[in-house]
Amino acid sequence: MSNKTSNAPGKYRRFDLFQRVEHALLITSFTLLVITGLPQKFSSQPWAEWMIMAMGGIELVRIVHRIAAVLLIAETMVHFGVLTYKVFVKRVPLTMLPSLQDAKDGIQALSYNLGFIRNAPRMGRYSFGEKVEYWAVIWGTLVMVITGFTLWNPIATTYFLPGQLIPAAKAAHGGEALLAVLSIITWHFYNVHLKQFNRSMFTGYISHHEMSEEHALELEQIQKGQLPPPADPIGVRRRQRIFVPIALLMMLVAIVGLYFFVTFEQTAITTVPRQEIDVFVPSTPAPEQSSG
Repeated sequence: MSNKTSNAPGKYRRFDLFQRVEHALLITSFTLLVITGLPQKFSSQPWAEWMIMAMGGIELVRIVHRIAAVLLIAETMVHFGVLTYKVFVKRVPLTMLPSLQDAKDGIQALSYNLGFIRNAPRMGRYSFGEKVEYWAVIWGTLVMVITGFTLWNPIATTYFLPGQLIPAAKAAHGGEALLAVLSIITWHFYNVHLKQFNRSMFTGYISHHEMSEEHALELEQIQKGQLPPPADPIGVRRRQRIFVPIALLMMLVAIVGLYFFVTFEQTAITTVPRQEIDVFVPSTPAPEQSSG
């Protein structure tokens, strides 16, 4: 929830420290995955060959790519763990869930941008555009993890599934990666950095002007004191006693699963040295058989 604070006049608290650290980890893992992944996808191109050599060769590039993948997976698991805590223990509403109002806001925003109507939509805690970005990240991460596991463990995968799945996973992995890069450049950069540089994910606060433009409905709720009250402390402590042991058990399972994900198979990392194979060639060609 956003709350106006006395030590930041004209500003509203939008993201806490954990959310900002989480965002920094997402930026780091995504950037490393792009820098090490795209040259592998376009490895036949001169610029890709140069990047791979500049980064220390294909083996090192693969290792860094997988370290960044593990960081992304771990950050995603922590994200859903914290989200579960907020929803179950602190009773925070699921403000990122899409709704019919988001569709109405999207249509109204399009009509406003085309000049058909005079008023832009008044949006709440998260706009329809922010929700689209959030769920695109969730979907993209799911696709990249599944296809990445397939490519990381090709022998284990083909033990249970058809071998055709490997090239299909490779195509999906590279295509989704390219789509994510283009989406960040065209959508996220424009809306967050070019149209109006939104610093809230770095500072934690958003200005009154930005609130009135991007989240007018939430601003009205804050000014009228209509935000949901904090959860009852007694209920929070009771739910914590239930949540914490289950969360610790699930965390242990997740760590073990991630360990097996990383160590199960190494064939996708190590490049097999070029093999010298002796091919038998007859000293004299075999006589041609007559057609008669």
